Amino acid sequence: MLATISWIALGIGLLCSIIIIVDIIKHPQMMKVMNFVWPINGWFFGPFALWTYFKWGRLKAKNLDLEDNRGRPSKVFVSTSHCSSGCTLGDALGVPIVVLGGLTIAGSTLFAHYAVEFILAYVFGIIFQFYAIHPMNKDQGVMKSIKDAVKADSFSLIAFEIGMFGWMAIVHYVLFTTPPHPSEPTYWFMMQIAMILGFLTSYPANWFLVKKGIKEEM
Repeated sequence: MLATISWIALGIGLLCSIIIIVDIIKHPQMMKVMNFVWPINGWFFGPFALWTYFKWGRLKAKNLDLEDNRGRPSKVFVSTSHCSSGCTLGDALGVPIVVLGGLTIAGSTLFAHYAVEFILAYVFGIIFQFYAIHPMNKDQGVMKSIKDAVKADSFSLIAFEIGMFGWMAIVHYVLFTTPPHPSEPTYWFMMQIAMILGFLTSYPANWFLVKKGIKEEM
């Protein structure tokens, strides 16, 4: 039953990503990096990502003249989506590296996942933030934009990983006698849930950063 539910959840996420991609091809975002952010969000947030894209994401399409009537909660949501997508990409790419490399830390595969996925999530998170900052501030130079990206996203990235890694620990030690393997759909369904929880723990961090002026609203 759980395997069936997992296939359904993964299929819905993939379908939502495809729908978003098709619409973005027709209506590309003004900020290029968001062309990647929204489809990635579709994978783990499913129909909710689809709803938020058409409600808030399309407002920033290049070829659509739509009034931007978003309030701060929705703008922080988009900022969190931007942060979470970079983390999600890094985490997802980290899984096969750990599995194919047979990596462990202190005899634990989970700890290896934590280490590799955190590093990749951090790298991709900063890359995504860089491509949000630098196109609007090209005069300040690449290094300054990288420093601004690290300053703007480090706290929210760590907050995302806390939520995600917490769920991974529950899956590994509590929910299953034998944790699911990455070759099984259940593993990736659990990862979808982990991404959602990471988003939820990252949202307050993004709100704080925006409120303090460390990070701009998206």
